[in-house]
This record gives sequence, structure tokens and C-alpha cells, in this order.
Amino acid sequence: MQRNMNSFHKRCELLAPKLLKALKNRGFTAYYCSSAGEAVEKALSLIPEGTTVSWGGSLTLQEIGLTERIHQGNYTVIDRDRAATTKERFELMRKALSCDTYLTSINAMSEDGVLVNIDNVGNRVAAIAFGPRNVIAIVGMNKVCKTVEDAETRARTYSAPLNALSASVEKTPCALTGTCGDCKSDECICAHIVKTRMCKRAGRIKVILVGESLGF
Repeated sequence: MQRNMNSFHKRCELLAPKLLKALKNRGFTAYYCSSAGEAVEKALSLIPEGTTVSWGGSLTLQEIGLTERIHQGNYTVIDRDRAATTKERFELMRKALSCDTYLTSINAMSEDGVLVNIDNVGNRVAAIAFGPRNVIAIVGMNKVCKTVEDAETRARTYSAPLNALSASVEKTPCALTGTCGDCKSDECICAHIVKTRMCKRAGRIKVILVGESLGF
């Protein structure tokens, strides 16, 4: 196991410079952190105190404890998970589109710097594309794929089934079989598939690559 982890970290270090260059060539601001703890501190350094912060559903953000640190800090927080009703939850999701900083992860990324995301309601991909003044994406290096096509395949056939199972979705093919069935189920969580190939305005989206396996 240790040998496998050493190989993973070595690959991350070798690949990171290429990824950072590719992201910057597409207008993203990009950083590489070797650990989740380092990534949390980098993200916090990019968020001015007293500003409004929100986020979409993300196992990565929970795993590294970033959302907890935001709640503990000097920020105005929009957290849909603290809503008392479904109506309030959706209102908070809409309000998040005008926040100062939006936190997220991504489902997959190509080696040439294209981000690929699959979303259910669409609030997360909407915020990545437009709305919040700044977006910070925390991305484990396990989500890096060779091509854009590979990244979409990962998002649909790996990330989506795991997210469906995590959310206790019961009536989609992926929740029943573990693989994508290209379904049109009412419970389908793959309503929106968005490729972000350029960052407009330049620098608005900050990508923090992390030399660890994070999220789905």
C-alpha cells in the first residue's frame, strides 16, 4: 500500500507542472498543494474576511474540512444544508449565485485543462459558469484524465454512480447496477453536463490541485 501511495504522489508531482500551465493558458488561476491541509490554507488565504461564501454539494470540501473552517471564520455564510424547508433550501441556492466566493470541487479534468462537471439541479454548474465573483475549485489529482472525452466518461460512469449511491438515489440504473444507463429517470442526477474550457473573466476561477485522492 505504501509503495502504491508513493507512486501516486510521485505521479502528482511530475504531472502538476503540465496541469498548472494548461489551466493558466485557459485563463484559470492555478495552484498545486501536496496535501489537503495545505490546500485548505491556500483556499482560506484567497477568501477575504467579511465576505460572503457559499458552496455546492461536494464530498471533497467535507473531507478536507474546508466548509467547517469557513463556518468558524469571519465570513457571511450561505449554507443550503442549514435550511429548515425545501423552499428555503432552494432560496439559499439562488442566493449563493451572488456570493463573493463559491467553493466547489469538480467531477473530472483533462490534462489540457478542461473542467467537466455533472449536476442534478444545476446550481453548482451555474455558479461555476456565472454569478459568484470568484470560484475556488479544490481538485484531487485522482480526477485528472488524459483527454476531455476521458474526463466526461469518468464523470458519467464513475463519479455519477457513486454520487447517486451516496445520495441514496434508488431508481436510477447507476444506483442499481453501478454503471451509467444514460437514463431519463425522474431521479437522474445527470441533468446537466458542462465543460468549462476557458475561464471568463480570466482569473475568476481558482483551481487548487491537491496531491491526494479526494472525493468521487
